[in-house]
This record gives sequence, C-alpha cells and structure tokens, in this order.
Amino acid sequence: MKYWHWCLAAGLLLMFACGRQDKTGGSIVSERTVGETVSGLVAQAPGMDSALIAKGVAQAAALWRAEDGTEAEFAAFVQTHLACTPEAKRQLFETLSEALEVLYGTANQITVRLQKSLQLAGPEPAAIDYMLGEYSPDAHLSDDLFANKIAFSTILNFPFYTLAEKNALGADWSRLEWAYARLGDVFTTRIPAEVSSNYAKALSAAENYIAGYNIMMGRLQTDDGRRLFPEDMVLLAHWNLRDELKSNYADVPDAHEKQEMIYKVMERIVDQTIPKAVINDAAYTWEPYSNKTYRNGEAVTLAAEGDERYVYILNTFHAEQRIDAFSPALPTGIARNFEKSMEVSADEIEKLFVGLLSSPEVKRVAALIKERLGRDLRPYDIWYDGFKSRSAMPEDRLTDLTRAKYPDAAAFAADIPRMLQSLGFSAGDARYLADRIVVENARGSGHAWGAQGRWEPARLRTRIGDKGMDYKGYNIAVHEFGHNVEQTLDLYDIDHYMLTGVPNTAFTEALAFIFQKRDLQLLGYEYRMDDNTTLDIFWGTYEIMGVSLVDMYTWQWLYAHPKATAAQLRDAVVAIAKDVWNRYYEPVLGTHDSPLLAVYSHMVNVPMYLPNYPFGHIVEYQLEDYLATLPNRQAFATAIRRIYTLGRLTPQQWMRQAVGSEVSVTPLLEAVSRIMDKAGK
Repeated sequence: MKYWHWCLAAGLLLMFACGRQDKTGGSIVSERTVGETVSGLVAQAPGMDSALIAKGVAQAAALWRAEDGTEAEFAAFVQTHLACTPEAKRQLFETLSEALEVLYGTANQITVRLQKSLQLAGPEPAAIDYMLGEYSPDAHLSDDLFANKIAFSTILNFPFYTLAEKNALGADWSRLEWAYARLGDVFTTRIPAEVSSNYAKALSAAENYIAGYNIMMGRLQTDDGRRLFPEDMVLLAHWNLRDELKSNYADVPDAHEKQEMIYKVMERIVDQTIPKAVINDAAYTWEPYSNKTYRNGEAVTLAAEGDERYVYILNTFHAEQRIDAFSPALPTGIARNFEKSMEVSADEIEKLFVGLLSSPEVKRVAALIKERLGRDLRPYDIWYDGFKSRSAMPEDRLTDLTRAKYPDAAAFAADIPRMLQSLGFSAGDARYLADRIVVENARGSGHAWGAQGRWEPARLRTRIGDKGMDYKGYNIAVHEFGHNVEQTLDLYDIDHYMLTGVPNTAFTEALAFIFQKRDLQLLGYEYRMDDNTTLDIFWGTYEIMGVSLVDMYTWQWLYAHPKATAAQLRDAVVAIAKDVWNRYYEPVLGTHDSPLLAVYSHMVNVPMYLPNYPFGHIVEYQLEDYLATLPNRQAFATAIRRIYTLGRLTPQQWMRQAVGSEVSVTPLLEAVSRIMDKAGK
C-alpha cells in the first residue's frame, strides 16, 4: 500500500509539473525543489504518511506563483505549516472547517439578501436590483485565501484526491478521513475573481431571463378564434406549461386540444419563432398555430424572438471557457460538471441513460399508455400523468383545496410541522426541521435555497397567487420542501462540516421526488409504493433522460464550435433535439423531427444541471424500493434521517451505505418488466 501511494504521488507530481503553466505564468517551483522539500518534511514528520506529504507538496507547488514568493520561501512555508502529528492535523482541520463555514455561510446570507428583489414576488425589480443581484460576495474569496496563504496551508495538509482515487480508497476511509478528503476539494484551481464574477453575471442574467418568461394563456386562441384557457392564467415556461399539459390527462373540458396548443407553444419557444412581444405581455392575442397576433382585435405583425434564448446559453459557455484556462486538471466545463460536481463521468452517464432509453420496457409501457388513452401517442405524452392517483381528480378540485389551506406563504410554513409528522417524524423532529425552513413567495416557479452556515435557515420559495396556492404551486412547493429537509439534515446534523451535503444534486433531487410523490398524502390521502408508482418513476426517467442528452450534446457541440453565433447554436440545438427524438422517442411516440426535448428552461439558466434529474430518478427508485420494505411511517422518517446524514461521499459509496447497492438502472428495468408481465403487455 505504501509503494502504491508513492507511485500515485510521483504520477501526481508529474501531472502538475506538466500542467502548471497557465495564462498567469504558472508555478515557479521546480521539481527539484519539490523533491528536496518532500525529503525534508518526511524526516521532520516521521509519524505522518510520507506519500500524503508528497501529494500535498506537489499540489501546493503547482499553484505557487511568483507573487507568492521565491522557491526558497515556498520551501520555508511548507516546512513551517505542515501539521507534523495527527493531533496537529485534526486541530488544523477543525480550525479551517469553522472558518470556511463562517465564510461560506456569510457569503450565502449576503447573496440571499442582494437577490431578494429578483427572487421574491413584489414590485418589478429596478435596474439597481439587477446590478446588485449580479454581485458575487465571494468572488474574491479564493484570491484572498491564496494571497494570505490559507489556501496553501490547506492544500499542503489536505491534498486533493481524484474521483478514481476516492472510489478506490474511500470504502476503507473513516468519516474523518472522508472529511479530510473533502477539505482537499476546496482549492483545486486558482480562478481570478474577475473570471468568477463574470461567470456569476452570466448565470444571473440567464436566470432573470427565464424568471420572466411567462406565457399569457388567456390570450391564446385557436385559428378559428376560440379561447381554451382561463383569462387570468399565466404560465411560466417551461415548468408551468408542462404541468398544465399534465393536468389535462384528467377528465376536463378540451383536454386534448389544450395539450396540442401547449405543444405548439413549446415548439415555438425552442425554434424561437414565438413573437417576442407576447412573452410576459397580455396586450396581444396570439394564435400559436398560424403564429398570427392581434391587438385590440386588429392584426399586427410582431417580430420573432429570434435567437435570444440561445444568446444566454452562449454567454454562459464563454464564461466557462474563461475558467478553462485556470483548471488544467479539469479543462472544460463538461469535465468540471461531471467529474467534479456530479463525480460521475459524462461517458458513464450517457451509457446509463442510453441503456434505459433503448430498453424494450419503454415500448411495453408506451403500449399500456396508448391503451389507456385510447389514441395514438403524441410527443407530449412523454409527460403522461396517468400513473398518479391525482390524475383521476380534476385539478380545479385540488386547487380549491390548496388555495383554501394555503392562502399565503405563512400558512404553508405553519403547516410544515404537521406535514412532517404525517410522514412519520416525531413532533420534536418536525418542529426542529420546521424551525430551520423559511417559506417565501417566489417571483419565478420556485426553488429551494439551502443554508451554508448552521445559524441560517433553508429557504422554500414557491409561486403563490392572489387567490392562494394553486395545486401546481403546491406540488412544486412539496418538491422544494424535500430539498429543504435534505439541506437541513445534512448541514445541522452532519458530524463534520466538510461532509455537508450530498454526493451531487441528483441525490437531493431524489428526496425532492420522494416528497413530491407524497403530496396527496400530505393533504390527507393515502400513499403506498405500488406498480403505478414504479411506472411513474420509469416514465418520468425516460422523459428526462432524452432532455438531458440534448443538454449534454449541446455542450459537446459548443466545445467543438467555440466561435459559433447564437443563431448557429439555435440551429444546432434544434438539430440535436430532433436527432435524439428520432433515435429514442419516434419509435415509441411517433412524429418525426420533434424538437420538444430542447424546451427545458434549465438548459438556459442552469448549465448541464439536467442530467442530475434522471440520475436522481434512478436513485429515487432504489430509495423508494428500499423504503417500501419498512414497516411504518416512523421507520420511513428514521431511514430518511440516517440516509441523508451520510453526507457528501461519492455517489457509489453513498448508495452502498444508504441501500446496500450501487447506482444502476437494472432494478427499475426489472421491476417494470415484472409489472408488464403481470399486465400481459
């Protein structure tokens, strides 16, 4: 084992030595100085792991620049700041953990406050609100911590482990060793503050664009002049459009015709033929099929949005490119997203997704849906909602219930303890969690904003209209509620701050899905994991996997065409969406060349986030399968607390400890196959 560690350290040193030079001039520390320094430190700290010392010195040297000091000063620094005993290392770890919690938590509080006008319902934001929202309070944090050498002390004593190393070694690590490794993840690049700030501005601009992308449904009409939707219905793209489409699988007037119209609206958003002036503006009447527009009954000609949607994606890509120059180990946004953020390679993700998309179970479930609907399938049937018990209930009845129960955010917040108790949490635990969750009325569709310090709350944001919380808003709120429970448990109840969180966002999405599926249980109806639940998870996974592949392939295209214009990107995205559709969806749902898979707003405001959803669905099913074996709701709550205090291990390590098996589509496919066999399909 010691020899293996030495080989690892030598390879790491070579990697950093070869990749040190960047646009800032790179490291000034020679390999000779590194070798001599390591030898001296090994003699200085005979009780410490010599391979780990070599690893820390090599990584610190790779990021040491001329402004940090001479080679001699580097050697003197590491000799002074190496923790030479296990006790000294533990004390340093505790000090750094506490400091990072203060820094991260305070920066998060500042960001929450500065973006308040942009994120929460209220008066239209002023120009200064947008400027403040783009400000990143921690943009200079990394620069500052390198400048005063706190970063170098951290790197030296808590070096970075690659994903391969974590997967190979992590099974034998203690909780403290995992926390040490996560501290090593903090300083792996040295990105200038101006570059970080530029990236934050690009994301903020994209978020603001998406948050205001409302379709005035009451102003839509068929080509023969009929209005299908209530006059006051306003739906945010894509989330509320999708949810309205799903609600029309119930027995409601004009259900199929409404779905067709929403589908046409979505197509026009993707290809940007939607008239720009009809977005978030009730002054115009719009016929989505003919694309004609009217004002006060008179026909008017309005310009199409063109390629604005894709300008925001392109701007984010260019911001990522600037980061690439300062990330030699993970030199693309794609690599950083999958290998660092998700800790699953893009190739692994694609293989996982294609395995399910190509499975025979897809056609078998589609045949069942076709039989239930009594018609040929259409592209939007990727959102078929008939595997949920609520689909048999008209949404207006559910909305009447939720509006009466939750007239405002305060009412929802007041009901959180009861909801948690209905899931099996004790009265004490329910109050403990509820006290750490704040509910706020969102300007957009809603989201969960977690805390970073153990003195601030998680924030549940959901859209609540003047008449109260409609069912769509309630369903989204329960999803975000699941995020908040995760965010609270694995922050406040974690044993080491550096293990705060989950392996990647797919794992928080999994709990959000688990809560969301129990939304009717929280209203007093019964819930159980049955065949319909399994089919619902499967069909939702099938849908979002295609969307995710479009997102992934789009970023691959961007890196292959770095000088592309927004118009060229638009055409490429439409072509990619059609190709994925024709390969995995046309054989099941029909319709050649549908661009529908590119409609998700996440592609614009949260780059490469979408793969977390299907990955989360896979995790969700394995968790649901495990939770279904528990005897009662109290056991459910106990299991949720145990699982979501495992913290930020790697995905496969987390899953093995959570449910006893690694992440795989096989359990879901096998379950669906058994259900279809039983149904004779």
